[in-house]
Order: sequence, then C-alpha cells, then structure tokens
Amino acid sequence: MAQPAFLSSLRSRLRSPQPQAPLPHLQPRRGFHVELGAREKALLEEDVALKRFKSYKSSVKQVSKTGNVLTGVVLCACAYEIYMRAVSS
Repeated sequence: MAQPAFLSSLRSRLRSPQPQAPLPHLQPRRGFHVELGAREKALLEEDVALKRFKSYKSSVKQVSKTGNVLTGVVLCACAYEIYMRAVSS
C-alpha cells in the first residue's frame, strides 16, 4: 500500500530534526565579557572602614530565630487571653 507524499515527508522531518536557531529570549542580554577598569576594581575591593557594619550571616540567623520565637509566644498569649475571656463569660 503506497503512503501519501505528505506523510513520508512528515516522518522524515520528525526523524531527523534540523538544527534550530537558539531562542532569542534564552540568549544573554550582555554581550562579550569586558575586563573591569581600575575604578570598578577599586569599588569592588573590601573597605576596612565599612567592615564593622558588615552583618554576619550567623548572627542575623540567630536574631531571626529569636524574633520568630517571640512572635510565637505573643500569639500564644493572645490566644490564651481570648480563650479565657470566652470561657469566663
């Protein structure tokens, strides 16, 4: 049984994909890498005067946990107060 021409061309296209151009939205917006100048390198260096203002990850994490615990305690206290007022009245 002979197959129609469009089916054979469709099958051949599906079997051997042609190289496609990369999608424009997946290409990086910046062009080639350009070496940093002296000013940019100076701005990226660590500044000793600002070192004391640097936040350290562990201390920030500890303060965040403490804040979360205190928030939980306040919520529990509020829920207890609401419960006690509902029960007593």
